[in-house]
Amino acid sequence: MDVERSSLCNCVVNFLLEENYLLSAFELLHELLDDGRDAQAIRLKDYFSDPSQFPPDQISRFNTLRVADPQSLLEEKEALEEKLAISEYELRLAQEDILRLKAEVEKKADSPPVELHGSNVNVSASNGPTLQQSKRDSLFTDLGPLKENERRDLNCAVKEYLLLAGYRLTTMTFYEEVADQNLDHWQKSPACVPDALRHYYYQYLSSTDEAAEEKISILRENESLQKENERLNHEKDSLHKNKDVAEGQMMALTKSLETLQKDLKDKEILVKNLKQSLELERTQLNDCRAEITSLKMHIEGSRSGKGQIAGDIEHLQSQSIANYKEEIKSLQMEIESLKAKSLIARSPGELVNCENENLQSEDKVVEIHEDSAIMSHPMNLVPGVSDVEDTTSLTEQKFEDINDRSEELTLEPPMNYTNDNSSIQFSHHPDNSLLDIKSNGQRSEPVPGNMGLETIQVLSDALPKIVPYVLINHREELLPLIMCAIERHPDSSTRDSLTHTLFNLIKRPDEQQRKIIMDACVSLAKNVGEMRTESELLPQCWEQINHTYEERRLLVAQSCGELAEFVRPEIRDSLILSIVQQLIEDSATVVREAAAHNLALLLPQFPNMDKYFKVEELMFQLVCDPSGVVVETSLKELVPAVIHWGKRLDSILRLLLSHILSSAQRCAPLSGVQGTVESRLRVLGERERWNIDVLLRMLTELLPSLRQKAIDTCPFPSVTGSLTTSEPVDAFFSTSLLELYAGGHVEWPVFDWLHTDCFGDLIQLACLLPQKEDNLRHRITKFLLAVSELFGDHYLTHIMWPVFLVTVGDDANLIYFPSSIQSRIKGLGPKTSVDEKLAIMCVLPLLLAGILGASSRKEQLAEYLRKLLVQSTVKEGWSANRTAEIIDAVRFLCTFDEHHGIIFNILWEMVVSSNINMKMSAANLLKVLVPYIDAKVASTHVLPALVTLGSDQNLSVKYASIDAFGAVAQHFKTDMIVDKIRVQMDAFLEDGSHEATIAVIRALVVAVPHTTDRLRDYLLSKIFQFTNSLTPGTEVMRRRERANVFCESIRALDATDLSATSVRDLLLPTIQNLLKDSDSLDPAHKEALEIIMKERSGGTFETISKVMGMSAHLGLPSSVSSFFGEGGLLGKRESGDPQAEIVELPKPESPTPAEDTRFRRIMRGNFGEMLRGKGKGNEEAPHRPAS
Repeated sequence: MDVERSSLCNCVVNFLLEENYLLSAFELLHELLDDGRDAQAIRLKDYFSDPSQFPPDQISRFNTLRVADPQSLLEEKEALEEKLAISEYELRLAQEDILRLKAEVEKKADSPPVELHGSNVNVSASNGPTLQQSKRDSLFTDLGPLKENERRDLNCAVKEYLLLAGYRLTTMTFYEEVADQNLDHWQKSPACVPDALRHYYYQYLSSTDEAAEEKISILRENESLQKENERLNHEKDSLHKNKDVAEGQMMALTKSLETLQKDLKDKEILVKNLKQSLELERTQLNDCRAEITSLKMHIEGSRSGKGQIAGDIEHLQSQSIANYKEEIKSLQMEIESLKAKSLIARSPGELVNCENENLQSEDKVVEIHEDSAIMSHPMNLVPGVSDVEDTTSLTEQKFEDINDRSEELTLEPPMNYTNDNSSIQFSHHPDNSLLDIKSNGQRSEPVPGNMGLETIQVLSDALPKIVPYVLINHREELLPLIMCAIERHPDSSTRDSLTHTLFNLIKRPDEQQRKIIMDACVSLAKNVGEMRTESELLPQCWEQINHTYEERRLLVAQSCGELAEFVRPEIRDSLILSIVQQLIEDSATVVREAAAHNLALLLPQFPNMDKYFKVEELMFQLVCDPSGVVVETSLKELVPAVIHWGKRLDSILRLLLSHILSSAQRCAPLSGVQGTVESRLRVLGERERWNIDVLLRMLTELLPSLRQKAIDTCPFPSVTGSLTTSEPVDAFFSTSLLELYAGGHVEWPVFDWLHTDCFGDLIQLACLLPQKEDNLRHRITKFLLAVSELFGDHYLTHIMWPVFLVTVGDDANLIYFPSSIQSRIKGLGPKTSVDEKLAIMCVLPLLLAGILGASSRKEQLAEYLRKLLVQSTVKEGWSANRTAEIIDAVRFLCTFDEHHGIIFNILWEMVVSSNINMKMSAANLLKVLVPYIDAKVASTHVLPALVTLGSDQNLSVKYASIDAFGAVAQHFKTDMIVDKIRVQMDAFLEDGSHEATIAVIRALVVAVPHTTDRLRDYLLSKIFQFTNSLTPGTEVMRRRERANVFCESIRALDATDLSATSVRDLLLPTIQNLLKDSDSLDPAHKEALEIIMKERSGGTFETISKVMGMSAHLGLPSSVSSFFGEGGLLGKRESGDPQAEIVELPKPESPTPAEDTRFRRIMRGNFGEMLRGKGKGNEEAPHRPAS
């Protein structure tokens, strides 16, 4: 039974989450937890505790919303109860109709199906087994998307299950979430049965393939048969059309076949004629050899007339050999032409192949007979006739050389062929090529003339079959064979197939394997030339550009960079660039990274600059890629390559600033009220924030190139010539150079751009950023520090410092600016009060950290901070009215650790000052600086300063220091710091004032989720003491304020892991004390305290009461809250109406306080704050922004 309940519950959980019924799922989670069914609630816990699904800031906003009026909630509930009674009556009627319709459906299912006519019967007869099998296979696996009628039936079934299982609150929430359906009225359908979900479950477990087919797939079978019938009719029509086309093609093929047969007969006749001619030539050759032999015999018998005879023989032999050469050449030409024709005619049919084989065998026989004839006449010469012998042997050698050369025309040297009976070897000699035949007693067989081509063909046919059966780690050993076959095979289609095999040699190659494949492709491209590389290798890249596996697309990206030099220049910036452009849009990060890398390799090989603007657009697209790896590759490789190739640094810089500003300006304003500071600020999205960050990084990376170009384009040759290599890097931009520049006699646009356009646009960007965008301000600050480092201290003093000083509203000396630029610099200053506030809020942090934050400006920074925080406050200057903005600027400066010493020195001057406003500013400043310091600085600097401020006689200063103590307690957990905070808090509470008590409790409540148990127990003990000493005669408003603060503290403490002793001795008595003064309690607080009291005391409480307390605490603005409140369960309990009591459901015993889960306390207590985690309160190293 437990297994059945778990299965049904899991089904309901899956259904609610998939259909996005989140409120119902949330209520079900609490009811499962209250029933002790934690195993079924695991998935719901994980889902609702996921911060990506439920952001903490949104939950906190929900907590601030008010709960509906109790009286209206009561009226709504009564109306719903009446509606529920009517719905139950309608449900009974619907169930009776369902039973009747179910009986009718069963009768129809038992009746034999109506026979189909025409082609439908044939389809059923022929495709019956296939359809049956396909239905069985797809019955439970491929149900398709949920249809509307199915969703309605499942909604009703889930509602019925939740009611029967006792989850009434979840049922009520489910009613509200399913707004487009009346769950009380289940439409008449076969799925409408009592206890439907269990019936579905049992039916699913007990059903066979045949039963499931009859009950679930009967309608689908009819639809599939009807679609099959329509498809067959359509195929019949198309077949009729194709039949006519096929008949025409058959007639054309028949005519073509007759023509081929006629050509084949002509070729057979030609072969016979050639054979006869060959035999005739063979006969003449034998006659010539016989004549030579007879001449040799005459030589032996006629020594005296050897000179004359030798001359006659030489004349005769030379004449015969000349005739034989001509005949041999004509015969070879005819044979070659015949072979070429036979190769062309090989494709029409097997007859031509057989004829070619016969022709080749005839050629072999002819060669064998010829060689036998040569070897059948040995030369046994008489030693006495040496001159005639030499002449004769020379004649024979020339004759044999002619034969050898004629045979070698069709062979691939060198090549060896061996078998059991003979050994044939081809070898090269310095003078000529000789054919050595070594026979082992039988006739030798020479190598056929087309053995090289046949070997390539056999290799090409075998490789695609061999590759799949070779281990992946050893397939690289096949690369030489594949490359050889691709390079030498005459058929282009076969080469394409082999090239495809080369690219797909390994299914998902790793980096090393990709390198091996690419090395093979590069080697092949070198050998085959540009045209074949373009026509055979590049198409493989284009075909695999959308391959499923990213490794294959990565191979395509690598090929674009490495094969570019082996194609024509006009292909590089057209086809290859388009391939790279498509890879840049790829979904895989590694592919986009490879595309950026190979685009950088490709740029130097472009023939011209026609595609510059396209490449520039691709560069910015890659720089703004959402992946950090792609951005790094683009900044380190692609951007320098584009600058080096295009030589248009000024264009890139202008476009870069335009992209930065447009990314911020297209975001929505912080407020729609015109004329306010918030209307000038922008709410940045994640994408815009990322784009601005990487573009600012790019701007910083381009600074060295900008500096070098400024030096190269300097219009003052005297300064350029005087610069030596031994001088420091910033010596170029000296005071003398700036004085020459201020004269304004020559133009220096690159140098002007930096402090007019660049600084101005960055200031404009800073004035669009809200105060929370510290990361982007850090990026701008790093850029300004890099400028001061590259351009030198003189540039910082005379150019950068005046620009930013004017921007924040101060006076500055502009004598080092040309007169044409001074007006633009003055225009950066604030003109209205809103501009002034924006300048202090957004530009002053950059002035402090980016200009005065340079290593050479520490003294000037201290002087300016003292003027800003101390002197202006005393003089009541403009900074006195901008205290919050100035404190935030100093907070941003404190994010850089190297400036802590300067800041705390000035803070001590403010702490010991006699000016009240300055002391309060010091307390506020200490409070905001706490997250950016470590425990040592907090102990040695912050706490002593706060103790000094806390002992001040002025209450405003004292209360300001209390908040700062709370910030310290929130971020540090060391015992020494906690002890100092407790001592100081006791000192604050000694005077017993209402304001001090409220300030201390609120300051410590902020630290409750992150501090130590000692400080939590301290806070709880103090609240217990205060609640014990409550006097009824106190002013009502003060009593309510104290009660609210105490209740918030109790609920925050309840969400932590309190010890059992603290719960028994402090928490529960404190709650009892608060409940005594019910008039001063807010109803929501009262409800929450009662629930905490019940759970922490170990007593039982109704399930619906627990959920009601949670919902009242969370203040969710949903219709679920209409069932709770004083007008709901609580109101009925107080009124004592016996009919208003809800029947308590059977459930396991409530958990003890020790077993109480943290998740339940989170949902009841500080929900948003606790979801942000306990890890915030790092003891020694609080989180701070990266400097």
